[in-house]
Amino acid sequence: MTEPVKPATRTDNPREDGEPQRGRAEEHGVSVEAARDEAEHVRQVAEDARNVRDQQREALETIRQEQEQLRNTAETARAANEQNRAAAEAARHAVVDGVRATTDTLNATLEQMKVVEGMRRTLRDIRDEHKLDSN
Repeated sequence: MTEPVKPATRTDNPREDGEPQRGRAEEHGVSVEAARDEAEHVRQVAEDARNVRDQQREALETIRQEQEQLRNTAETARAANEQNRAAAEAARHAVVDGVRATTDTLNATLEQMKVVEGMRRTLRDIRDEHKLDSN
């Protein structure tokens, strides 16, 4: 017995190759045009999703750059703060040194005033002695 000849699955004619597929699509209740529309819709959704991803990536990059700028600004502020702290510490030391110098000057002046007062007393005593001797 001979087996029946099966038709070729591909032909040299693209229209004939497309016919069985169109037939299959229509068998499932979907026209070729509807399938194309659906494929176009899926492509458009994928393109939109890609665009959204690109926008999110750009937004994240912008946020990253802003965070880097804030970090740099904070570092600059920290360095300025450290310089201000050092300047304030130096000013405090200068004030303390000034107060010590003033204290030393006042103490020296007080000692000189005590010496002058002692000399005045001595002079008064000497004058009083001369007044008594002259009488």
